[in-house]
Amino acid sequence: MAGNENTGGDFSFSAAAARDALPRITTEKGAKSSDVCHDDTAPRVNFQTIDELHSLQKKRSAPTTPLKEGGGVVMGTSGPTTPSSGETMLQSVSASLASLTRETGPKLIRGDPTSAAKVAHVPHTPTSVPAADVSDSGLKFTHILHNLSPAELYEQAIKYEKGSFVTSTGALATLSGAKTGRSPKDKRVVKDETTASELWWGKGSPNIEMDEQTFLVNRERAVDYLNSLDKVFVNDQYLNWDPENRIKIRIVSARAYHSLFMHNMCIRPTPEELENFGTPDFTIYNAGKFPCNRYTHYMTSSTSVDINLGRREMVILGTQYAGEMKKGLFGLMHYLMPKRKILSLHSGCNMGKGGDVALFFGLSGTGKTTLSTDHNRYLIGDDEHCWSDAGVSNIEGGCYAKCIDLSREKEPDIWNAIKFGTVLENVVFDEHTREVDYNDKSVTENTRAAYPIEYIPNSKIPCVGPHPKNVILLACDAFGVLPPISKLDLAQTMYHFISGYTALVAGTEEGVKEPRATFSACFGAAFIMLHPTKYAAMLAEKMQAQGATGWLVNTGWSGGSYGSGSRIKLAYTRKIIDAIHSGSLLNATYQKTEIFGLEIPNEVEGVPSEILEPMNAWEDKDAYKDTLLKLAGLFRNNFETFTSHKIGEDGKLTEEILAAGPNF
Repeated sequence: MAGNENTGGDFSFSAAAARDALPRITTEKGAKSSDVCHDDTAPRVNFQTIDELHSLQKKRSAPTTPLKEGGGVVMGTSGPTTPSSGETMLQSVSASLASLTRETGPKLIRGDPTSAAKVAHVPHTPTSVPAADVSDSGLKFTHILHNLSPAELYEQAIKYEKGSFVTSTGALATLSGAKTGRSPKDKRVVKDETTASELWWGKGSPNIEMDEQTFLVNRERAVDYLNSLDKVFVNDQYLNWDPENRIKIRIVSARAYHSLFMHNMCIRPTPEELENFGTPDFTIYNAGKFPCNRYTHYMTSSTSVDINLGRREMVILGTQYAGEMKKGLFGLMHYLMPKRKILSLHSGCNMGKGGDVALFFGLSGTGKTTLSTDHNRYLIGDDEHCWSDAGVSNIEGGCYAKCIDLSREKEPDIWNAIKFGTVLENVVFDEHTREVDYNDKSVTENTRAAYPIEYIPNSKIPCVGPHPKNVILLACDAFGVLPPISKLDLAQTMYHFISGYTALVAGTEEGVKEPRATFSACFGAAFIMLHPTKYAAMLAEKMQAQGATGWLVNTGWSGGSYGSGSRIKLAYTRKIIDAIHSGSLLNATYQKTEIFGLEIPNEVEGVPSEILEPMNAWEDKDAYKDTLLKLAGLFRNNFETFTSHKIGEDGKLTEEILAAGPNF
């Protein structure tokens, strides 16, 4: 940043431009926007006080040990916020974080921060800011806990953050407060001259606009809050395992929970890399414990998650859900990587022992995590990837797995990864044994575990691989009319990639048995920045160049819709995936289905032939045809959002994609 932008309140260890820093993007005021895409926002936790929330977290066991007033061990209670001995410290936020000359990482002072006499404190006034602008917070000590180890973060969380506990397997159980999921309707992106033309705005888009001035108001509120604290946590880490396209990230947060979460989810630098980290490419100010002012322009609640691509900054107010940081950075990569001709993907990725790579796309409940985790293959990553001219690379350094109904039998790798260093969000556990009950939804259904990727035994480190041979699109079709396996041509792959379809049953509503279709562009509409057709065109270009094959795999129902048919057995789906990996399906004979025009194989080893053609599995053929037409209509209605966007100057590619959809 320029010198006149660095005030005493900024958390910038260095402003000297590093060799690999991203170029600054000119930012101007923008105009207005409208709609937001569908998203699976988690419901707000039902409690009146913070103590009520904490009471949901622990389950009483028998026998219990009575707690004595004034004695005994009390875990997870709030304490004084003075850091203990052995922590790292800088002299002050104003004095040490506003430096414009430091070329390397912060020179931290080791020792007991409570012994102020050990450090000479000289009040600092930035030369670019008049003395009258220095606030009281600029004259106080704020301890900077920089890239702490998991053990140190455990100590901080348990000692100072109520609701933090060590579970029986060694994981750190935490609470994210009232918000147990993302808040997509409170997410804002600064709209300026550059982003107005580059980003996807309007109907179906996740990008809701705000102007530069409003962003700065929220940024100032966040930084002022962080400056008022006795200590803040700072993580300097990386995104993208591809060393040629690595992005440097700085996260400033108020909670040890957030710091440990990002320690796990981002790529962890070596001590040497940290020493020479330099200026970050992007900075997150996470002041989620403090609300935004809901009367501020563009605000609709006390929560706001704001991204400014021009300033390369993100501000979080009013939500402590850690997933906002993860997905905010994913949105950043969806913007930056296409500028480098690199495709960013919301997918799982694994690699066979022979070097064959497969990408797995799928919405919640489709089996993406389960099917991409294969003991016979190496895991490159479970959620976010890049596809460059060199091959594929994982964006992250960790995994963020759902925990609801988790069992050792169904998900042994995830189960075994929940150990020391792992963050467990919003789970319920026995108050005596600290054993987690993964079936308990008292706090939320969206319970999660965040752990380093190396906790998965067959993970590939570094998390990179050659070009994919197979692109697998997963759909849990509760209508029961899509085949278990279909081979797609290039135009069909683009069509179904843009559609991002699955169908689930609204199980939370009593008496509702009709399937509900869900469409999420590129299988991750909540995170993309550009128009979906741009990502689809890049996918088609790379698939064509590398000779990759597209597949549509239905992990949902067969022989009828939900309620009359049956779920396709996981064993059958695994056999299908194995056949894709082995290449045997490339030599199979195919027949084309009506309406959707999908190519389905006549035979797959280990899978009953009668379920390969959906109509054969239905007893009521008329009901099958009616349901098929209903689903085709839902696809067509959803795709109307994208028909007006032309790919290429002549729009020929757009016509090919439309022709690849259902024909009726």
